[in-house]
Amino acid sequence: MILWLRLFLRQSAKRGLIAIVCVSMIGCASIPAGIQPSAQDPWESFNRSVFSFNEGLDTYVLKPVTTGYRYVVPSFARDGIDNFFGNYNDIYSALNQLLQGNPGVAAKGLMRVVVNTVFGLGGLIDMATPGGLPKHKADFGQTFGVWGIPSGPYVVLPFFGPSSVRDTFGTAADIETDYLLRLLPDVALRNSLTGLRIVNARNNYYQAGDLLEGAALDKYSFVRDGYIQRRQYQIEQSKAGYDDEETLPPFQNPYE
Repeated sequence: MILWLRLFLRQSAKRGLIAIVCVSMIGCASIPAGIQPSAQDPWESFNRSVFSFNEGLDTYVLKPVTTGYRYVVPSFARDGIDNFFGNYNDIYSALNQLLQGNPGVAAKGLMRVVVNTVFGLGGLIDMATPGGLPKHKADFGQTFGVWGIPSGPYVVLPFFGPSSVRDTFGTAADIETDYLLRLLPDVALRNSLTGLRIVNARNNYYQAGDLLEGAALDKYSFVRDGYIQRRQYQIEQSKAGYDDEETLPPFQNPYE
């Protein structure tokens, strides 16, 4: 759900304040009986309210739109769209790997972009991964973590949830440097691509919500703990100079 958050934050801090006020009007959800509070989540009651808001938005808006997208667009076309945006995101991942002090990983990331752009029809086909250039995702929140900035409390943000105080600032930095979100001069094309990115991101985790419903006694706690653990793992791997997504724990954040 991070792409929803990016779309939400790109206008200004004023819109962010308005959204926070609106969510505050929902009220604070109570913590279910038997659930132990987490020291990393001091705002849990409020976070649960925002989590419920995001879940409702996903249930009644995003998932139905994605269902229609899956019905209309054939699988090979969806794969091509996902590869295109993945190739675009590799540019920013390479930049962040460089900022994290991993020039070798950054160079491989840029090589992925070159290979997929030139030989993969502009990024529609992923030629780099089978060619021995694995994807290494990175963003500014992760970069701040590598620089030693503490995460701060866990927070669930409106429109694309699991985050931390540090990662919230990282998301703002991601938005400010995102060409497709802020700098593309054709407004109609920019908005169309943004909408397609959102639907594509949700499509990647189309069945994740159903799996979580069946696997977790408390979905909120499961997502929170998985997010925190996975984020810390990414940062530690990058500090060590090795950040291979294939070595990450078997948890996929449906809001990423």
